[in-house]
Amino acid sequence: MSGAPHLNPDYAPIVIDGADATLDPACVGSKAAMLARMAALGLRVPPAFVLPTGLCRGVNEGKHAAEQALAEGLRRGIRTLEATTGRKFGDSRRPLLVSVRSGAARSMPGMLSTVLDVGLNAETVLGLIRTTGNPRMAWDTYRRFIQGYAEVVGEAPAGPFEAALDVMIKAENAAGETELDPEALERLARDMLTVAAVQLGKPVPADPMEQLLSAARAVYRSWNSARAQEYRRLNKLENLDGTAVTVQAMVFGNSGGRSGAGVAFSRSPVTGDKPLYADFLADAQGEDVVSGRRTPAGADELRRRLPEVFAALEAGAERLERELNDIQDIEFTVEDGELYFLQTRSAKRTPRAVLRTAVDLVREGLITPAEGLRRVAEVDLDRAGVMRFEGDAEAAATAVPASSGVVSGQAAFDAETAASMAAAGQVVVLVRRDISTADIAGLAVAEGVLTAVGGRTAHAAVVARQLGKACLVGCTALAFAADGSALLGDAPLASGDWLSLDGETGEVFRGRRSIVVERPRAEITEIERWRAAAS
Repeated sequence: MSGAPHLNPDYAPIVIDGADATLDPACVGSKAAMLARMAALGLRVPPAFVLPTGLCRGVNEGKHAAEQALAEGLRRGIRTLEATTGRKFGDSRRPLLVSVRSGAARSMPGMLSTVLDVGLNAETVLGLIRTTGNPRMAWDTYRRFIQGYAEVVGEAPAGPFEAALDVMIKAENAAGETELDPEALERLARDMLTVAAVQLGKPVPADPMEQLLSAARAVYRSWNSARAQEYRRLNKLENLDGTAVTVQAMVFGNSGGRSGAGVAFSRSPVTGDKPLYADFLADAQGEDVVSGRRTPAGADELRRRLPEVFAALEAGAERLERELNDIQDIEFTVEDGELYFLQTRSAKRTPRAVLRTAVDLVREGLITPAEGLRRVAEVDLDRAGVMRFEGDAEAAATAVPASSGVVSGQAAFDAETAASMAAAGQVVVLVRRDISTADIAGLAVAEGVLTAVGGRTAHAAVVARQLGKACLVGCTALAFAADGSALLGDAPLASGDWLSLDGETGEVFRGRRSIVVERPRAEITEIERWRAAAS
């Protein structure tokens, strides 16, 4: 383009359109590389472009050349999305909205930042209404953008936004946010603009390109966040260079009853069993599922609501597993009955599931015995068995199992307390209303996790499973008061109280219980057979 700044080819935006299925994850991040792979397989993927990991350090250090490359790369990339979608970024009639996502060479679930719905302002929200005929979705999307932008870009606390939402829900006598009508959501969006201006010390910018540039900087900046650094330390990923930034055309799971968002695993990451393992929230965006702030339904709810979508998801998961030779962790969105694949990666799983899937994948011919041995090489067999409590007891509550195993430990309500208790030699159960990846330090030292809300596929539950922690979510009998005190059922629960969690049954017991472990003999016998054949 005449007059356009020179752009270092190493920093140029890379279009993800399925034409090149072999993008290098070290350059574009694993998320973008897998988007390209899915598009090449014919799965429906929203159009996107990616700015490389090589820009991360320079942008974070404020280098002038990196800032120029970032701005020009975003401008060029947006032009490609406009040409592909037939929409225009910032247009008041047919607006293009985008998500701005992270992606390192190795998956870091929930540790880096994402900003959704970028491009909305007082004019483009009206354009979104014109193009979709759905004012409820448009205003809901606008209030989501305002909060997301303020939290991620401005590092504002979530509390004031959640309080504004609660006030509106109560004022409208609604059961929850999904029952707010378009007029209430319009007022909520305006209220959140005011909250954001107070929290940020200035208004959320109306200029879409300013929004986009700030969001991309925030995603790069998240590479250096405390939780991301702690995750890399725990998983020995300190050698990674940085995150890429993927900019993708939005699809809207909050478009009504035939829409939604979810996470699916091609096999259970808890046990390794074959049926599709999924969480789904109707009329929701993806952050609702992975943030852990809402409790989703399971695969049966998706099958009941949208049987054709469920069948397409099941077929897509099967194809990805066979192409990639491993259990897949898939993020998806459904917009008005149309399924879109947003991410796939090898699933984080329990030691028990590592053994089971290695054996099953060898039997199915997807991997060799040698590869099976490599995958189980670091599994602690003492943690790979089926754990259970000895004797009988009456459960105080039930919850949704997100990671298997059982644990008996003392309750801690925050990461700092968990760390100090663990340092004193105590076995800790981290107890929270919801768990986020900001709690990574607490997750690392706790032996169990219990939450009042959230789903099995929230990012924090995924991390707990990867770390081998027993994890129960969505415990409706667990409640927290404004002062931080907790109730389990009708009785108080205090820091230091003993709790016992059963990750198989979802039962929660008060008090301390003895644990026995039954090793997975069939899988161990098969693995020993591989070793004997290889020697």
